[in-house]
Amino acid sequence: MVILETKRLLLRELEPEDRKDLAEILQDPQVMYAYEHEFTDADVQAWLDRQLERYRRDGFGLWAVVRRDTGEMVGQAGLTLQPYRDSQVLEVGYLLKRRHWHQGYAAEAAEGCKRYAFEQLGQRAVYSVIKADNAASIRVAERIGMEKADEFITQYFNGDMLHFLYRVERAEE
Repeated sequence: MVILETKRLLLRELEPEDRKDLAEILQDPQVMYAYEHEFTDADVQAWLDRQLERYRRDGFGLWAVVRRDTGEMVGQAGLTLQPYRDSQVLEVGYLLKRRHWHQGYAAEAAEGCKRYAFEQLGQRAVYSVIKADNAASIRVAERIGMEKADEFITQYFNGDMLHFLYRVERAEE
């Protein structure tokens, strides 16, 4: 099911058949360096299952990012509820296959997700939680109008890590 469209991309719900494309993303150490964790086949399946559960529970999650012209899945992007301090924030997240980096797909998909959060979900603000040394993700967040709102420590697989919270508010009409 197509969730949203941009100039070059379609974002649709992930399906079990997307497992191979998802593995190409999640099992590429360069793509996943910010996680500092090796993803096994079981981890890939758990990731996919988590998105399918998010669709049922929340009505959104990370979606397949597909080129309109070729139908190729280039990555995933979407909206997820993420822990932040003692609450949750609605995060715009994005991960692309390495061969599709530096073509503007991440920012285009993230912009579409931001618009979806504002226009379809009625959110007043959206966020991105970004590991402090992830310069590429910071650039994407800034390209879609986000600004750094906070710095905090969160725990991942390999311990405590400095993260930045980026935020953008919906323009008042």
